[in-house]
Parts: sequence; structure tokens; C-alpha cells
Amino acid sequence: QVQLVESGGGLVQAGGSLRLSCAASGGTFRRYTVGWFRQAPGKEREFVAANRWTDSSTDYADSVKGRFTISRDNAKNTVLLQMNSLKPEDTAVYYCAATSASSSRTILRRSGYDYWGQGTQVTVSS
Repeated sequence: QVQLVESGGGLVQAGGSLRLSCAASGGTFRRYTVGWFRQAPGKEREFVAANRWTDSSTDYADSVKGRFTISRDNAKNTVLLQMNSLKPEDTAVYYCAATSASSSRTILRRSGYDYWGQGTQVTVSS
């Protein structure tokens, strides 16, 4: 059983940056793909980024590609989401999630993940 806790959210002006952190307890990320999802009010939860446990390769939603970077630090048992050039449309609750899978078909979808954090609010003002 793995518990995930997100942190680092807050309020930032458009063009600014935030770094989100996902910490694992009760286990490690070494053999888990970790994904980030976000959900804005009234919207479906959508995929943002993922980092595979097999080789640390990454996937990004087109909407964040070039602005967001997902990385892992196995020594600290954390996964980071660096968010730069933030836009108001990035405003959402951000969730990290973990799965033992590594295929794109699985890790790009909410249903592919077994463990979820409680979420952290990111608000980008114009």
C-alpha cells in the first residue's frame, strides 16, 4: 500500500512558476510510474504528465509540453512537476497518482492508476 501526498500548490500570476512535489510513504516509487493529473471546476480530470518507472521516460499533454517538466528523485522518494510559464487555464487541483504499468495506453488514462493523492490547488491569475 502506497500513500501519496502532493504539495507546492498556490496562487501565482500568469507567466510565473510553481514546483509541485509528490511524496510517497508506505513504499517507494522505484517500480511505479507516476502521473500528474489536474481537474478544474466543472471539468473532467485530465492527464498532465507521467514518468515511467522502467526508464524514467516521460509523456506530456500537448497543452503543457515545453512548459512543464516531470522528474523523479528516487533517493528522496519524490516526483516533481516543474511548471513554468503558467497560464490562467492551468488553474486546477493537481493530483499525483501511481501505477505499476508503463504502457502509454495505460498511463495516459485515469483508470490506469491505482493510488492517488489528495490534490493540491494551483491558481493562476491573469
